[in-house]
Amino acid sequence: MSEFKPLVFSGVQPTGNLHLGNYLGAIRKFVALQDNNDCMYCVVDLHALTAQLVHEDMRGQIRSITAAFLAAGIDPKRHIVFNQSQVPQHAELAWIFNCVARIGWMNRMTQFKDKAGKDREQASLGLYAYPSLMAADILVYRATHVPVGEDQKQHLELTRDIAMKFNMDFMEKIRPTGLGVDITVGDEPVHAYFPMVEPLIDGPAPRVMSLKDGSKKMSKSDPSDLSRINLMDDSEAISRKIRKAKTDPDALPSEVDGLKGRPEADNLVGIFAALADKTKAEVLTEFGGQQFSVFKPALVELAVEVLAPINAEMRRLMDDPGHIDAVLRDGGERARARAEKTMTEIRDIIGFVR
Repeated sequence: MSEFKPLVFSGVQPTGNLHLGNYLGAIRKFVALQDNNDCMYCVVDLHALTAQLVHEDMRGQIRSITAAFLAAGIDPKRHIVFNQSQVPQHAELAWIFNCVARIGWMNRMTQFKDKAGKDREQASLGLYAYPSLMAADILVYRATHVPVGEDQKQHLELTRDIAMKFNMDFMEKIRPTGLGVDITVGDEPVHAYFPMVEPLIDGPAPRVMSLKDGSKKMSKSDPSDLSRINLMDDSEAISRKIRKAKTDPDALPSEVDGLKGRPEADNLVGIFAALADKTKAEVLTEFGGQQFSVFKPALVELAVEVLAPINAEMRRLMDDPGHIDAVLRDGGERARARAEKTMTEIRDIIGFVR
């Protein structure tokens, strides 16, 4: 190989209702990337076990995420849409990466500290090893690019660390196989089996915040449903939540710098910008000096215009679970074929007998 074939990979956990933050921060980006890239989009159901072991309706959650992918415009024939548990090679590579990753690396992962809270002794081993499985999700396909939110950027850096250590540790075993690529990491030449994955983080609203508290990320787990706009919300619910969204008493500024120290205003302007495919500066050129009593109705109209068709298509798809399952089976078969090719090569590099 002379270079790594470009491939985009990303996934979404089937836990709770998908919301506007998931759409703007991930799914809409997935749709745009498919026009010029080879893409694989995964419902990461194995990861969902780290948040909650026993789920009341895991199948329903998996189908809901898949329906959102399809309703938003992802093409499962041109690309691959599948659920993680249908491809056991993810878990196989994750174990190898557990042996590659260092305890010190894992201890630095801030998301584990946040999710485990004060009683870390009661957190599952799966939650601790979550980043290792995420690295396997990506690298079992030797993906080169991953669209991620800011909260996952640290995990992607760990993925690069794991890839680099594997490449360095096995470099002399990789070279005879003819499967490696000569790359330079910093000033160091490396004959690599795994690529150094690049994050794709862009757009005016990569991190959508709660409608009730602009300092907190919009979350499926927030106890207040008013804190988020769910993709399954109808037009009336979208309107009610935006009108009730927390703001401050001041008018919108005319310049982006005027949003500093105003997290709720910054969040709503960012949401409008993302939905309208504009910059925050362009939104403020239109609405600067206006009160939220003017801005919120315009945001309601825009949000309903963008989200209502997705909502309707999701509902149609959820009424036909057989179709969703067929999409996942087809995607799973195609993903397994790619993953098994990688794992066969890795088993040979490591030296397993097969």
